[in-house]
Amino acid sequence: MPSAEKNVDSSSLSTVKKLWPYMWPADRNDLKLRVILAIAALMAAKVFSTVVPFAYKGLIDALGNPTDSQQMLYLSLSLPVIFAIAYGVGQIFEAGFMQLRDILFASVGQHAVRGLARRTFKHLHNLSLRYHLQRRIGGLSRVIERGTKGIETIVRFTMLSTAPALVEFVIIGVVFIWMFGWSFFIVMLVTIGAYIYFTVKASNWRIGIRRVMNESDTEANSKAIDSLLNFETVKYFGNEDMELNRFDQSMKTYEGAAIKMWTSLGMLNFGQSVIFWVGMIVISIMSVNGVLAGSMTLGDFVLINVFMMQIYRPLNFIGFVYREIRQGLTDIEMMFELLNKDAEIQDKPDAKALKLNGAVLAFKDVKFNYDPDRDILKGISFEVLAGKTIAIVGPSGAGKSTISRLIYRFYDTITGSVEIDGQDIRDITQKSLRAAIGMVPQDTVLFNDTIAYNIRYGRPGASDDEVREAARLAQISDFIDLLPKGFDTPVGERGLKLSGGEKQRVAIARTILKNPAILILDEATSALDSQTERDIQSALDQVAKNRTTLVIAHRLSTVVNADEIIVLKAGEIAERGKHSELLKLDGLYAQMWNRQLETDEADARLTLLKQEI
Repeated sequence: MPSAEKNVDSSSLSTVKKLWPYMWPADRNDLKLRVILAIAALMAAKVFSTVVPFAYKGLIDALGNPTDSQQMLYLSLSLPVIFAIAYGVGQIFEAGFMQLRDILFASVGQHAVRGLARRTFKHLHNLSLRYHLQRRIGGLSRVIERGTKGIETIVRFTMLSTAPALVEFVIIGVVFIWMFGWSFFIVMLVTIGAYIYFTVKASNWRIGIRRVMNESDTEANSKAIDSLLNFETVKYFGNEDMELNRFDQSMKTYEGAAIKMWTSLGMLNFGQSVIFWVGMIVISIMSVNGVLAGSMTLGDFVLINVFMMQIYRPLNFIGFVYREIRQGLTDIEMMFELLNKDAEIQDKPDAKALKLNGAVLAFKDVKFNYDPDRDILKGISFEVLAGKTIAIVGPSGAGKSTISRLIYRFYDTITGSVEIDGQDIRDITQKSLRAAIGMVPQDTVLFNDTIAYNIRYGRPGASDDEVREAARLAQISDFIDLLPKGFDTPVGERGLKLSGGEKQRVAIARTILKNPAILILDEATSALDSQTERDIQSALDQVAKNRTTLVIAHRLSTVVNADEIIVLKAGEIAERGKHSELLKLDGLYAQMWNRQLETDEADARLTLLKQEI
């Protein structure tokens, strides 16, 4: 148990250390000044919070059984009225300075939240495709959401609650020693120490429960989002009950942890109350004895009680603050773990921008695997000359799509190299590399925004006329003009309001607008029906004209005009040549071609039969 707590404390200190640059930003002197002014406002507020009880003591003593001569003096100087005014004014000034502290520090706290959230978002986009394929988006979004809230909790509570409480404890401790002696101070110190010790121990115990809550909450959210994203699949198989049970199991774990959290909170609050009020009883008895002995006035008794209640306010709150900070640290731990994860693909320190000179693409003896136990590419070599089109075909699992991922440098080759105009893509910046490549994928996923936004995504600075021209070249402008909102029509989540062919045309328009030197068509029509495929193929031919083009194809009818066709089998080049040459070889390509002809003929007969019926 002690080692576990030590690990928690070490982890928490490490997290706070990482947060410090955001609370004290090196490049923002204005925010540093705000921090200093906020501390000054805090100190001023604490001065008034210390003075106010003395005004209350004076008021009590002034009203408490004065002599006749004292009565005349009090009435003439109106001391009770003065003390009453001083008490109220002191409270106003204390509240004013505390609010000024909050106002001054607001910019610092929100800058920290924004800065770390921005860094996390940027880091997520820098992580490798391998990482994102292994992560659940719902769980990842939950980590970011809780982490961002945790930042705000830690930044605000550290400055706005913990520091004021410490200052107040010190001031009141000095007053107790000066006015009432060490005995009162020792009782106060023991009470505060016992209170904080109990709070820390109990809160550390509750952190384990909080982690279980977080994990089950993340899992439940992941399953919910995954299920909703696959809404149609759930309906196809009638598995609503199964999805509900999966979700409910995670929520059941969350329910159990949440019940433990509330139970433990009740125990914590009760324990805190017992500790404080035992201390309060002891000090009250000491004060009563002092008044009865004549060594203390009635105002002194009230002063001590006011100070103790003044301690109780931040002390009671500091228990809450500690819990919130520790829970915030727990929430933010995963975000920092995310930030500590190195990107698999990184630019070299001396990486330069890609220099295009025709855009010749070359694979040179490329070997690659996702898993050391299974090779995907086994020494692939080919070259796509400027303005030419090469097609990659082959059975499923042959390594076709892996080639496009290597060109984009989503992964690095194990051996061999991928080059553009003689430049190894590992030696150039990823930004310049990807700026030179356009992709029309098999499964086009659109942003939940308008058609115009999704087309303009290819070049965000493009004008409306350029967007319209790209749509015209992609043969989708007529369809868009028929829509009530035209280019401002929302496409829905993942573009689900559009058909497959319409989404592909938007993807083509987006790529046309980008105007890349190298074009990759990754099975861009394999998920479409034959008629839609033929319609879109003409648009693709238009896009590929005068560009270095790599076509990864499942349907061989789309690549018959390619300058060269490479046939992959089990990660190796089995055949290569033009369409007519490969048919003459009567090998793997010819077999695939004949199977496709048979399939097309069967589809045509079925279509004709349906028409006759």
